[in-house]
Amino acid sequence: MQTTFTPEQLADPATARSNEILRACVHCGFCTATCPTYQVLGDELDSPRGRIYLIKDMLESGRPADEKTVKHIDRCLSCLACMTTCPSGVHYMHLVDHARAHIEETYKRPWRDRALRRLLAAVLPYPGRFRLALLGAKLGRPFARWMPDVRLRAMLDMAPKRIPSPSRNDDPQTFQAKGETKMRVALLTGCAQKALDTDINDATIRLLTRLGCEVVVAKGMGCCGALVHHMGREHDSHAAAKRNIAAWMGVKDAGGLDAVVINTSGCGTTVKDYGHMLRNDPVAEQAAEISAKAMDVSEILMKLLPDEAAFDAAFSVNEARMDIAGTDATDPRPAGNGPIRVAYHAACSLQHGQQIKTHPKTLLKRAGFEVVEPRDSHLCCGSAGTYNLMQPEISKELKTRKLKTLHDKDPQVIAAGNIGCMMQLAGGAEVPVVHTVELIDWALGGPRPAKLGDGLPARAKSGESAAALP
Repeated sequence: MQTTFTPEQLADPATARSNEILRACVHCGFCTATCPTYQVLGDELDSPRGRIYLIKDMLESGRPADEKTVKHIDRCLSCLACMTTCPSGVHYMHLVDHARAHIEETYKRPWRDRALRRLLAAVLPYPGRFRLALLGAKLGRPFARWMPDVRLRAMLDMAPKRIPSPSRNDDPQTFQAKGETKMRVALLTGCAQKALDTDINDATIRLLTRLGCEVVVAKGMGCCGALVHHMGREHDSHAAAKRNIAAWMGVKDAGGLDAVVINTSGCGTTVKDYGHMLRNDPVAEQAAEISAKAMDVSEILMKLLPDEAAFDAAFSVNEARMDIAGTDATDPRPAGNGPIRVAYHAACSLQHGQQIKTHPKTLLKRAGFEVVEPRDSHLCCGSAGTYNLMQPEISKELKTRKLKTLHDKDPQVIAAGNIGCMMQLAGGAEVPVVHTVELIDWALGGPRPAKLGDGLPARAKSGESAAALP
């Protein structure tokens, strides 16, 4: 794509980077085939190619963002399926991040939009505040029908029926490895996840320590910055990143650091991009180091359990056995009447943002589960950080489509690697939705995931076909 930025514009590092990205685009349109919003809305401007044209025009002209551009950029999920599809290697993520920052700086939204976005930025990254907000949402749910804004109704509907008590495992501390120490890692405990589902971090800590990791929950660590970053609030997201970098460098200085382990893939995509986000900051070198050490939990598990032999060895040292109806109680892996059928939902931030596509499925299969994948597994479920709160109609349609394809596989459990996806799907799934690491922990001697209840989950029934939005 030809661009006409001036030398003065290209002196800005963000514009120079966007120019590189724009010039890589060859207008092929392959991205439209895998864009969820284009499939739902059918508008070229709601495809990556259309948004690229809008961004190019906005940035080249140097003008403030206008209402039309903002509408179509806001409808972008940042699922990054377009990056997986693109044959030219267009780095759409960095381009849309720049566009959102420009919008935040130059566009004055309607007062309701401004208030809502400020509220989300002030609440979601802080577990204590978020927990209080969830309690308030539970109380307000009976009055949802009278809410004047569909987005407020979506927020009330999204609140879980049960809000877990805080886990003390999320407090700053060090968990010693069981047996020989193979690695020393820092665990990102997250922000929303600490309020929504404490079982995920608990299972991660149990599993990693059992496999020989010393796990550090660093003092001073907080939100990764993804939620505000996707709102274009660069100052806030960079501040969050710097806090985490300082906390994890402190872990390194105190005893070494082999990896930063992340069990929420949306956070992982952002932490792995710290090096780019802060490339012009005094902490650039440290940011790049942390990005290089960041690993999804499935990546580190593949290092610790690289093959069948390692899995067999891990099974042999554990006394606990999976008490699953229809399995052989002497074997921790599903047996007897057949393995549990797990429908694996690939979070966009994991398969597209981090290009991790096989690790979770490989781990689940080695643990003895039957793993099935839905049709169109590359498409987003509609969660996408705050997207399901800011764009509830589109999000609901994507959720309906995703659940239909998952239920078509007749699973007993749905597994995912991202808390946002889990909450989105759990709101309509006919079977339990659990984190992949909870199932691996269970298979290797940990407790039965509480979400499974007392008995073996029944098979799901296929739902009705999803209807397209008007």
